[in-house]
Amino acid sequence: MKVHEYQAKEILRRYGVATPQGHVTDSPEEARQITKDLGGKSVVKAQIHAGGRGKGGGVKLAKTPDEAFEHAQKIIGMQLVTHQTGPEGRKVKKVLVEAAADIAQELYLGITLDRAIGKPVLMASKFGGMEIEEVAHKDPTAILKEPFDAIAGLQPFQARKVAYALGLTGETHKKAVPFLLALAKAYVETDCSLAEINPLMITGQGDVVALDAKMNFDDNALFRHLDIKEYRDLDEEDPLEVEASKFNLNYIKLDGNVGCMVNGAGLAMSTMDIIQYAGGSPANFLDVGGGANEEQVRNAMRIILSDPNVKGVLINIFGGIMRCDIIASGVVKAVKEIGCTIPVVVRLEGTNVEEGKQILRDSGLAVIPADGMKDAAEKIIAAVAKGGN
Repeated sequence: MKVHEYQAKEILRRYGVATPQGHVTDSPEEARQITKDLGGKSVVKAQIHAGGRGKGGGVKLAKTPDEAFEHAQKIIGMQLVTHQTGPEGRKVKKVLVEAAADIAQELYLGITLDRAIGKPVLMASKFGGMEIEEVAHKDPTAILKEPFDAIAGLQPFQARKVAYALGLTGETHKKAVPFLLALAKAYVETDCSLAEINPLMITGQGDVVALDAKMNFDDNALFRHLDIKEYRDLDEEDPLEVEASKFNLNYIKLDGNVGCMVNGAGLAMSTMDIIQYAGGSPANFLDVGGGANEEQVRNAMRIILSDPNVKGVLINIFGGIMRCDIIASGVVKAVKEIGCTIPVVVRLEGTNVEEGKQILRDSGLAVIPADGMKDAAEKIIAAVAKGGN
């Protein structure tokens, strides 16, 4: 789960991570008043779940309270397009109004999980304000990586090492060490999957401040953090993904035209790969799980068919715990309810496979049976191509 910048900063402040003074608002008039309270200058920042807001016109410096009003008036309600939103952009509903900063230096900090070693890794770079992927591509040595133990936490000697690597000295170095320790503690204790501060600001007075903040959280751990779960903004998520979450379905919308219903994440990824290999493009990742019931299957099919880009559906089920007859019954009910007019290819193997195939045959629906994944992928690609001609 992602949160907004202002929410990430609220969480980080609980752990002692320094952030600029500021308040969030959906009112241009309130943006003016906040700027007055901050001393007459501010930065007005669009709040959406995407990076690159400044390049898209979503971050503006206000030299007066009236300028803050004008900037907020333009930003609130705008469809902000960045390299992370796609061409459709995201509608801005709130802005964060923060005190204008005296920036002497911009650095980068981030923590994420390195699955190869099974540990969180603190990443740091002198090239703050840039996309870290771009920095890594141009010069991998420009990023320092410091793995640490999640139970023991980041150690003071490691924080000192990173601070020195960033070129920080004197009082700034002394302030950076507790800052790094606090960030690492926040990452671990809130079950983060990503905590990123870009840029990390060093002020003219030598203070260390999180000028921006991004935090993503492990969905499977949110039951331990009900306060953070409340930060979820459904308006920032794809409507079909939100709908799927209501039925505990693992669904991610993609840009292709072949809908996929699969049980098991590995099989789902393999299915998407073989669709690509056969010359098609998957419209989604959808894992109904190993123990889905008929109702979940019916809703999964309904969600797939709700995507107007879907021109055909490939159902690929290996029945272990999941029974093929349950899948078949759910699919038949969903297709009959919705009135599906696009081709549907079904590949079933495993528990109760013959019962499942019989249900499909008896349904009277124009379902195309397939033997094996390769056959299924080729048949759905051919059916989609035929339908488009």
